[in-house]
Amino acid sequence: MTDAARWKATVYVGGLASLITTGNLHDAFIPFGEIADISLPKNDAPNATEPHRGFAYVEYEDAEDAKEAIDNMDQSELFGRVLRVSAAKPPKSAEEGLGSKTAVWQQEGWLAEHAVSQEDRAAAAGGRESIDDRPEDPMQGLEGLDVAGPQPE
Repeated sequence: MTDAARWKATVYVGGLASLITTGNLHDAFIPFGEIADISLPKNDAPNATEPHRGFAYVEYEDAEDAKEAIDNMDQSELFGRVLRVSAAKPPKSAEEGLGSKTAVWQQEGWLAEHAVSQEDRAAAAGGRESIDDRPEDPMQGLEGLDVAGPQPE
């Protein structure tokens, strides 16, 4: 299964109680289809008292099963807490985008997307020529307007 297909078949489950285990999640989500994997991220903070971070990812074998789980389990209650179940988003790469450590224009994708074509260069050069066609003196043609108000007859 490709990464894109895996993320389509994965659901995010938020709002989990601290008592929840992967076994509890498996039992709660198995009615909707065959589960490939359950990830319950641990809390890495040194002073953390909770066994996990309060959310999990449930990966199904089929994307349709994931949609079924979202439809049926979102806003349901498990261990006294209301669950938020939605489609999982793929993680952002640390090497691309605005949060990366390298400049945007040094990334391969940005340069390919924002490269200037020969047509654009020609159009820009043509635009400069029209600017040069302006009269030298911007005040030219305003000689009769040195007095404000109506002109005496």
